[in-house]
Amino acid sequence: MSDQPHILVVDDDRRIRDLTARFLSAQGFNVVTANDAADARDKMKSLAFDLLVLDIMMPGENGLELTTSLRTESDVPILLLTARTETEDRIAGFETGADDYLTKPFEPKELVLRIQSILKRARPVQRVAPQRRLIKFGEFRFELDRRRLFRGEEPLYLTEAETILLGVLAGRAGEVVSREELSSSAGAADDSGESSASRQVDVQVTRLRKKIEADPRFPRYLQTVRGRGYLLQPD
Repeated sequence: MSDQPHILVVDDDRRIRDLTARFLSAQGFNVVTANDAADARDKMKSLAFDLLVLDIMMPGENGLELTTSLRTESDVPILLLTARTETEDRIAGFETGADDYLTKPFEPKELVLRIQSILKRARPVQRVAPQRRLIKFGEFRFELDRRRLFRGEEPLYLTEAETILLGVLAGRAGEVVSREELSSSAGAADDSGESSASRQVDVQVTRLRKKIEADPRFPRYLQTVRGRGYLLQPD
């Protein structure tokens, strides 16, 4: 059991919370539930979790507020759930540091696939490779094959959206990639419209710059090419 991912499901709706927990347990996950943010914090004091499935609309401290707070002290992956479908809510979720966003009602299988995708990036499988494709910029290096970012020898945590974005840019290092291409790679343009999808890309670029740039206001590596898109400038 200890080898299985440990997931905390936080939702004030008992029916949804219990149904989600039962389904995830049946898929082989170790699942603990919490009915609000305070309960979640108590559970996290005594247990380490691999991922949080977190409802946004909760009484008291809501999911966005809890995510923002957790990001100051933890890199635990977070998947947000909400019944609200507005693009602004989705953008707000990513801005707080969430790894993914799923609207209710959702197909349980989709939830599992998204969780598996997040966990795969958060805890990459160790593979022996005779030669890894590396993109180096400053004190950073990005492994294209494993999609991992390092500062020196220290691995840096990236959300799923940040990993996808950096992976596309690193794979075409030194080349301008349009917002449309980036949003398509991240699957952001499916139902949110071209303009909103581009804004989501801009949000991820801003967050990624905070992790790799000495001064995000004047980026050296992740550059904006006005009217065309973004490029990653390697050494």
